[in-house]
Amino acid sequence: MAEFVGAIDQGTTSTRFMIFDHDGRSVGKHQLEHQQILPRAGWVEHNPVEIWERTSAVVQTALGRTGLAAADLAAVGITNQRETTLVWDRRTGRPYYNAIVWQDTRTDRIATALDRDGRGDVIRQRAGLPPATYFSGGKIQWILENVDGVRADAEAGNALFGTTDSWLLWQLTGGPDGGVHVTDVTNAGRTMLMDLETLDWDDELLSFFGVPRRMLPQIRSSSSPDPYGLTLRGGPLRGEVPLTGDLGDQQAATVGQVCFSPGEAKNTYGTGNFMLLNTGTEIVRSQSGLLTTPAYRFGDEPAVYALEGSIAVTGSAIQWLRDQLGIISGAAESESLARQVPDNGGVYFVPAFSGLFAPYWRSDARGAIVGLSRFNTNAHLARATLEAICYQSRDVVEAMAKDSGVALEVLKVDGGVTSNELCMQIQADVLGVPVSRPMVAETTALGAAYAAGLAVGFWSGTDELRANWVQDKRWEPRGSSGARDAGYAQWKKAVQRTLDWVDVD
Repeated sequence: MAEFVGAIDQGTTSTRFMIFDHDGRSVGKHQLEHQQILPRAGWVEHNPVEIWERTSAVVQTALGRTGLAAADLAAVGITNQRETTLVWDRRTGRPYYNAIVWQDTRTDRIATALDRDGRGDVIRQRAGLPPATYFSGGKIQWILENVDGVRADAEAGNALFGTTDSWLLWQLTGGPDGGVHVTDVTNAGRTMLMDLETLDWDDELLSFFGVPRRMLPQIRSSSSPDPYGLTLRGGPLRGEVPLTGDLGDQQAATVGQVCFSPGEAKNTYGTGNFMLLNTGTEIVRSQSGLLTTPAYRFGDEPAVYALEGSIAVTGSAIQWLRDQLGIISGAAESESLARQVPDNGGVYFVPAFSGLFAPYWRSDARGAIVGLSRFNTNAHLARATLEAICYQSRDVVEAMAKDSGVALEVLKVDGGVTSNELCMQIQADVLGVPVSRPMVAETTALGAAYAAGLAVGFWSGTDELRANWVQDKRWEPRGSSGARDAGYAQWKKAVQRTLDWVDVD
């Protein structure tokens, strides 16, 4: 019997392959970065061929280092950067254009036009999303309208759209020679094209973007006992392994953090922050600037939904201190520098570099540092940057409480910024609830492995997965509620200073 499950984690900056045992422990992994292509201001692209090559390489290297073979894997799951849009030729496998990344803002006019004539309200009600450059629908429309030959090939059924999960599943199962064209509910739910209730592509939403249905993948469950397909013997796994798990990265982290009950929430701290609150099988439509999104669907069970708060700039604000301002030499130095001062010295930093995501959704906002005096130093700015991460997360928590009526009791956290212990303590202080970090940090890949393993009986059910979760560290909130609320009030004033800075067409 196979003793392990594999997970391909295709992220915004890198791709990795991880191998987990029955206890959810990593027994092998390899990771490679890929190029960030920036053709002009606001444009962010990836090379789909490079991503496939990196995926093949990390799979082969991880297996080689561990001495394992395809026969040792019970199943493989995939998790991926969401919303990033690829269109390729089913006959040749050739991409028509680079992948347009979720961070890309070239579709701002498309998003703005949707709100002018009322179509935006239909998208909010049916897809659970506001019209925004973030999501895939506008990116598909841009490729159809701006890349020669794509429209005709799409209408003929030869041009295929997919997020990176679909691209990799297609390649792993044969590519031009019979590759499967599928996605799951969590990725389809980020396109502005899927009906949350039917979990299928919606013809009216497709008409808003001029997207032919023939180019879209089949929507499947996130964990599928009936495999999406088998890997090819000639592929990177060098054997037939069932592909049975598929989740967008933030939903995969939700599964990896075992947030299986309504009211449980996790927050992933990466380039941006992504907080998901499990709302069960009920679709809770946000009135407070959050996204309504599928959290996962296991087999034939009803889909489980979530409220999500997506924050564009958190960890990347620390990178900005390093790369643009040069006040730190590495991310870890942000903590030691911020510890030199007891508080922010009255300084608030709102890193709205390309607008604000949840719960504001203001593309006209731009970054601002406010409250400066001659007294302030680079240490105050470093601390204000860590606080910005935490205050943006409180914005989302407040919105979730309004929409769901559920008060957060503990926040499960994961991602690179959670290694910054001062930031996690500030997060507990700002929220007034404990913050808990798990022993296994790679919750995104773990969630994909869990989804794949559940499908083939490697794990018996979610109770067994809960038993695998072990806390590494917990931060308890400090300070008075009065001081907490006063600091948050100042943050809200700082946010107001960033609005209406850019004229949006």
